[in-house]
Parts: sequence; structure tokens; C-alpha cells
Amino acid sequence: MLKIEIYHKDNPYFEFKNKKGDTLFKSISFNTEEEMTATLRSINNTTNKIKLFERNTNHKGLFLFCLKNEKGQIIGTSDQYNSEAGMENGIKNILNNL
Repeated sequence: MLKIEIYHKDNPYFEFKNKKGDTLFKSISFNTEEEMTATLRSINNTTNKIKLFERNTNHKGLFLFCLKNEKGQIIGTSDQYNSEAGMENGIKNILNNL
């Protein structure tokens, strides 16, 4: 089960967390709460959600993914994973719960 936590520090942002409370994904900071809410709504309304994920490997060989909006703008990044399978499981967890 995926939990969405919303934070209101300087600028609002959200995190997707697994049932253990581990952060799977952290969004960018948004200018307003309305902008953040509209972004979450657009993700939920996207029919082909898998196309929103971009898989990457960093310079240390760790795996991570970015989530993009339908315009191709990055709206956040995942935590780093030691394996590609772990990264894919993180993506699957988010997809199954959006």
C-alpha cells in the first residue's frame, strides 16, 4: 500500500512511502499547494502511467527513477536502489497504487 505524505515547509512537496514508511519518491518543491494538487491529479488521470517513469543509473552504479508529468518535466526522483530489480519494484509499487 502506498502512502502519500504532503509537506508544507517553504514550498509544498509530496512523498510516496511504502507501508513500512520508507520513502520511494520525493517530488520537487511546488510554488503553491494548488500546483502540487494539480500535478497529483494529472498523474492519477494519466492512462499510460508507465510512460511517466524514466529509469537511470547514477555515477556510483545505483539505480533510480524520475517521474515526469505529461509535458516531460521532472516532478521528482526516487531513492537510490542497489539493484535494478529493487528500482522496478519501487516503480511497480507506485503504479499499483496510483
